[in-house]
Amino acid sequence: MPKEYPEERIIVPRFNEESGFYTTPQRSKIMSKIRGKNTKPEMAFRKALFAAGYRYRVDYKKLIGKPDIALNKYKTVIFIDGEYWHGHNWEERKPKIKTNREFWIAKIERNMQRDQEVNAKLKEMGYTIFRFWESEIKKDLDRCLQEVIDHLRPKET
Repeated sequence: MPKEYPEERIIVPRFNEESGFYTTPQRSKIMSKIRGKNTKPEMAFRKALFAAGYRYRVDYKKLIGKPDIALNKYKTVIFIDGEYWHGHNWEERKPKIKTNREFWIAKIERNMQRDQEVNAKLKEMGYTIFRFWESEIKKDLDRCLQEVIDHLRPKET
């Protein structure tokens, strides 16, 4: 069953090694050091959330987008996004990409588009979505945590 997309889906071209600075083994070694899960900001947020008494699932595969943290009981998901990969300050950063622009711009814009699709689908399923930048967690973990906890706590009347 083909997936319906509200706008034209961005096609990411193959990575062009000639445009890059590194050879394939060097590039592979560098890219292998980049973590996709269990990053320091994720671990700090999870530790704080656990200490606050909340239990959760990590990289929950049963939900679209594999949220970093899923609190099924509260129908709440949390994503902690890396600035580079998810396009933080994209209009400002985009012109600064010098090597292999065709690949990296399409790659990051597709990631941003996918994030919007995931958010829409999860909202449709009745989930509340929190997205934090890694730098937000590093600089102001307490504020981010409090934002989530305020949502999770039952409203008193």
